[in-house]
Amino acid sequence: MTDTHEPNVPTHDKLMWPTLKAIKALGGSATNAEILTKVIELESIPEDVQAVQHINGNQSKLDYRLAWARTYLKKGGAIDNSERGVWAITDKGEHLAEPDISEIVSEIRLNRRPFSQRIPENTASMQRPLNFDQVNDLTPEGPDWRAELLSCIKNMEPSAFERLAQRVLRESGFKSVAVTGRSGDGGIDGLGVLQVNLITFSIGFQCKRYAGSVGSPEVRNFRGALDGKCEKGLLITTGNFTSEAQKEANRDGAKSIDLVDGERLCDLLKVLHLGVSTKTVEEITVNPDWFVQI
Repeated sequence: MTDTHEPNVPTHDKLMWPTLKAIKALGGSATNAEILTKVIELESIPEDVQAVQHINGNQSKLDYRLAWARTYLKKGGAIDNSERGVWAITDKGEHLAEPDISEIVSEIRLNRRPFSQRIPENTASMQRPLNFDQVNDLTPEGPDWRAELLSCIKNMEPSAFERLAQRVLRESGFKSVAVTGRSGDGGIDGLGVLQVNLITFSIGFQCKRYAGSVGSPEVRNFRGALDGKCEKGLLITTGNFTSEAQKEANRDGAKSIDLVDGERLCDLLKVLHLGVSTKTVEEITVNPDWFVQI
């Protein structure tokens, strides 16, 4: 049943074909963030739909349902993902047509039922559509360390989050990074200097601990706060940015603002080893031929 209290977010099965089209349009491979942006562009999904928050509080409902779309495309053999989180179209996916998507959904739905309740494949599509949000024996894309990390960040005090942003910028090569304190929704939370070869930029940054999407008004307000103070802006959020926010950040003739969403923030913390550690498992192989030839 459609929720009348919020904009209508496309269901997972309706997002499967757009997801496949998006990956194809991006050259056959793409990250989660790239897929989200391209699907929004291809399907002309309005900003209010992008901003609907999922009940888990860690992402938008659109992002969550796209995760399910990718999961079912992977189950159907249409796409696969690497350890780095890059999705790529398989040979089967290259030859799929839009009508084939319903067959993938029907096959997965049939195979997830107890054997005694399974029905012939040619009648599966006549059954009630699967409610992806209520499936309890599958999880979209498996465990995500980023979700755990973002949960930790969202539990931080606002001032601690600003200090975290300060540390990330320092570790990334910024100089003279200072937190100026919260100054309203359109204000600057901190200042820094970035030198690229012989050129130096003054940077103002703002931190937003959002569970959902940051829209274009927030970007415009932040740009207004930068006037006369900084040459460039950096907007950091634990959520994501709507397509309109991204367009506003790169609007011709306006001060440039770089955007760091929750996924990119997590990747930065991982690369910088700030609160995130990685472990490489050593694989040992014995070569019997070596001993024979000695």
